[in-house]
Amino acid sequence: MPNSDEWAPLRIGPEGRGGPEELREVLEDLGPDGLADILVKEKGLVFRGFDVPADDLDAVLDLVLPRRLAYVHGNSPRTKVGGNVYTSTEYPPEFTISMHNEMSYADAWPARLAFYCQVRPGGGGATPVLDAARWLESLDDEVREAFAGGVRYVQNLHDGFGLGKSWQDTFETDRREEVETFLRGTDCTWAWQPDGGIRVESVRPATTRHPVTGAEVWFNQADQWHPAGLGDDTAAALAQILPEDELPQNVTFADGSPIPEAYVAQIRDRGLAHAVDVDWAQGDLLLIDNVLLAHGRRPFTGNRRILVAMSD
Repeated sequence: MPNSDEWAPLRIGPEGRGGPEELREVLEDLGPDGLADILVKEKGLVFRGFDVPADDLDAVLDLVLPRRLAYVHGNSPRTKVGGNVYTSTEYPPEFTISMHNEMSYADAWPARLAFYCQVRPGGGGATPVLDAARWLESLDDEVREAFAGGVRYVQNLHDGFGLGKSWQDTFETDRREEVETFLRGTDCTWAWQPDGGIRVESVRPATTRHPVTGAEVWFNQADQWHPAGLGDDTAAALAQILPEDELPQNVTFADGSPIPEAYVAQIRDRGLAHAVDVDWAQGDLLLIDNVLLAHGRRPFTGNRRILVAMSD
């Protein structure tokens, strides 16, 4: 657990043998304002020892995420399993998912995330979390200055057959007018393509400030959207299939100039190096402030099923 002596999420557990009823009592005693205050102070909370079964998850989530959001315009592959509850990102288990704040590429993002461990990983599979202000501070001045003007995200979403996600999956609809209605409110541009896909472009800042603390944090997904973030073999294979501008997702500086691969590597590697691993026990619940903390995933073996929900 890197840097665990410097910061870690606050762990909350029952005094004796716990259960979902005890967790609901803890959350009800805190109340919405108390929970909001402690989450901003601690950045992340791990509820362990309450052994929440999947059947009780909705009742618990109603207390920590009273207004759960749909994963509309999300770029990660997920499966919807309930009332705005989704599987965590469905990438092969041997890969690390680098640090990121959920939907930091979007015009609006969730304020909170809740992760629930339905099936404990056979081995590995921790969820690393990272103080996003520390992430920003860890970067070289050259990198921070280069990103001062923001970044440009490009999505090429196919019509059901192709690489990456379809626009139907991304926007949870098969109606073009609903997609356009959504996009009109997100400060981006789009164009429907002759093959039935859609190209979406947006310029976003590279950092943001927390609405309560005012802390400035690294808040973009440049390293995840850049081809260099895929690894040499994957990037090379994709380059044989598609030009960079036609990849399912891509990123440049705001003016369209390319982001150097060395910057991408630094952002990715320093984020992972400063992260703190949250290892999972079945029934655990992890609640994080999505601006103050970035998150990722360590590789794992065996089965692993982590569910995630989001709220404003």
